[in-house]
Amino acid sequence: MIGLEEINISTLLQLKSVGEDKKPKKVLIATLYNADPVVLAITRLGPDKVVLVFDKHPNKELSEALERIHSTFGKVIEIEEVRTDAYDVVGVARACVDIIDEQGKNDEIYANITSGRKTRAIGLLFAAYARADRVRKIAYNPEEDKKAIVWLPKLSFKLTESQKLILEAIEKDDFENIKELADKLGAQGKLSVAMVYRAIAELEDLDFVRTEPKLELTDGGRIAKL
Repeated sequence: MIGLEEINISTLLQLKSVGEDKKPKKVLIATLYNADPVVLAITRLGPDKVVLVFDKHPNKELSEALERIHSTFGKVIEIEEVRTDAYDVVGVARACVDIIDEQGKNDEIYANITSGRKTRAIGLLFAAYARADRVRKIAYNPEEDKKAIVWLPKLSFKLTESQKLILEAIEKDDFENIKELADKLGAQGKLSVAMVYRAIAELEDLDFVRTEPKLELTDGGRIAKL
């Protein structure tokens, strides 16, 4: 049986040869374990570049998936590999934000979170939320119908300037309580005491900070400030 990659390889070559230096790149960032969802995404999207996000220590199945993608598309499109820890959602999100930030300002960026561990897919999803202005679409291919595409909502972490200041301050310094934070930001002339308490209440409702036993960022807060 002829695979999707064989059917579409000539189309991909044509896309690469027509004005590739004159148009923004189309970049696909995809988590990887099984090759099929990534192959499907590549053949449908026709990207100029693919960034594969996968485990630091690939097993046999993952290594075979990598080999399949490189052997099929390596001469047609640029393929970049980024390895992350499997269960460090914040670390995955940070790595994926770095990937997004490294792309050209006019590039079209797409994310596909189908393949690989759920924690890694969630990390890429959160990175897309953190850079919602850069990511054009987020896709998921249901296991029940491997040819279907579910376009996920493109949400964003919309922080106020006060909230950003507070997240940055908490990340840089240790504060036992809100009063310590308010005193420091007030002394620096950045925020009034009332503004600090109001912003902390908002951030706590969003589960971006916790105030007990001391003031600190949650994983959500670390991701939101990326």
